[in-house]
Amino acid sequence: MDIISAALSGIFLFLPALVPNSAAVLFGGGAPVDLGRTWRGKRILGDGKTWTGLFGGVAAGTSLGILLIMISMIFEFPEQWTWGGGMDALGVVFALALGSLLGDMTGALIKRRLGMERGHKAPVLDQYDFVAGGLGITALLFPAWIASRYVSGDGIVALVTLLVFVPVLHRTVNIIGYKMGKKKEPW
Repeated sequence: MDIISAALSGIFLFLPALVPNSAAVLFGGGAPVDLGRTWRGKRILGDGKTWTGLFGGVAAGTSLGILLIMISMIFEFPEQWTWGGGMDALGVVFALALGSLLGDMTGALIKRRLGMERGHKAPVLDQYDFVAGGLGITALLFPAWIASRYVSGDGIVALVTLLVFVPVLHRTVNIIGYKMGKKKEPW
C-alpha cells in the first residue's frame, strides 16, 4: 500500500468511531448515564452523557460501519481497507463505536475529577479521549485487526494521519454543532 492510500485508510476505517460523538449530541437528552450520582462530592460524568446519547451514538456508528462493510464487499476493497471478514467485521465496527463513547465518558470522568465543569475546554483530552477509547476497546477485542491496520507496516502512517486529522475534524464538527444550537460552546 502506498503512503497516501495508507493515510486515507486510517481515517476511513475509523469512521464508525468518528460518528458516535456527534450522533450522541443529536440523540442526547434524558436520563444521564451516571443517574445524577456523585463521587467524592462531584458528579461522576454529568448531564451531558445520557443513555439515549450512548445508545444512539453507538447505533449510528455501528450502522455506518455496516453500510461501509457492505460497500467494501460490493466494490471488493483491498484487505487493508476493510474491517475483516464475517462477524469479526461487525464486531470491529461495534467496538470502534462503543469504544469511542466510552473514551468520551472517560474524558468526562477525568474532567469532573479535575474540577472542570461540563463544556470546559480541555485541549488534547477533548480531541483524543474518544480516539483512545475506540482504538483501546478495539485493541482489547480485536488486537490483530488494530495491529495490522494501525501499528505494523504502513499502519503507522494510518495512525499518524488519524491523530493529525482528528483535532481538525473535532473543531469543525463542534463549530457546526454550536451554530446548530446543539452545543453551548464551539469547542
